Amino acid sequence: MTINTDKKREVIDKYKTSEMDTGSPNVQVALLTQKIESLTNHFKTHKKDNHSRRGLLMMVNKRRKLLDYLKSKNLSSYKQLISDLGLRK
Repeated sequence: MTINTDKKREVIDKYKTSEMDTGSPNVQVALLTQKIESLTNHFKTHKKDNHSRRGLLMMVNKRRKLLDYLKSKNLSSYKQLISDLGLRK
């Protein structure tokens, strides 16, 4: 259900805004998206795992808040991020 260090490093390198960036909203949203996709696959086989489902809902809400913040601060970055991650249709 968690993502390994190599995958996490790849995501950070792809979405960072500066050389030492690991906590910008872009990186946080991308990491949360990876975790959400991992948990979604977990629920395909473990349908009754309600404790993890609560964690999934909290991650989705946190990602939504970060995306709202990013949209209010930097609209072009927001549009680029959601198109890269495939969050909107």
